[in-house]
Amino acid sequence: MGAPQVCISLIVLFLTLGGTSDIKKQKRDTGFEIYKKLFEVKRKDQISALNNLIELNDVNQQYKIIDIMLKGLFKVLEDSRAVLIAADVQPDGPFPEDDKIKDAYSHTVENSAFFGDVVLRFPKIVHHYFDHNSNWNNLIRWGIGFCNLSGIFDDGPHSQLLGLMAQELGISEKSPDYRNPFKTDHSEFFPNADAFQKALREEEKRRKKEEKRKEIRKGPRITRSRSEL
Repeated sequence: MGAPQVCISLIVLFLTLGGTSDIKKQKRDTGFEIYKKLFEVKRKDQISALNNLIELNDVNQQYKIIDIMLKGLFKVLEDSRAVLIAADVQPDGPFPEDDKIKDAYSHTVENSAFFGDVVLRFPKIVHHYFDHNSNWNNLIRWGIGFCNLSGIFDDGPHSQLLGLMAQELGISEKSPDYRNPFKTDHSEFFPNADAFQKALREEEKRRKKEEKRKEIRKGPRITRSRSEL
């Protein structure tokens, strides 16, 4: 799969009062269990898209795609947080019934999980963007907290994801036995550290040139007088 197709597939991925009666509890549990099954389907799509990104075996293309993807992911997460907070949704409370709130709930859980996947598989690229962005740091801290309380990650194949992500990002202290399960002695899918640094420099030059071209296009233009027309 080529870089444009991978980029498109990744971007597409982004896009309450508690009752006390048994009937209301059953309704909540039913909605929650249904979503957990849908979440598993979504996770398979996310992992498949990431595998396609890994198979590109081109750090420059990976860098560009992850750049676009992270900006979209955190925009969705920011918007979802605003909706959930405005609706006073508690992650461990009744499962949302309103479609807009339900979407915000699912976007929060799925994008937080997906970011964890990206962090663990491409730690160097993600740290390059994430470490100096306080807004992203605050958003993912909130996202991890929401996911931990939701119960979605309590068991199953994703039970360790949030903890590993938090340790990799430095949000929580690394345990003595911490190990990124996707990191090898050969670095993260790159031939060596020099190749990675070279790719970063090339990408930064490309971005600066693109920004300069945009500034030139936005610059003042000479308008012709009517007599000249």
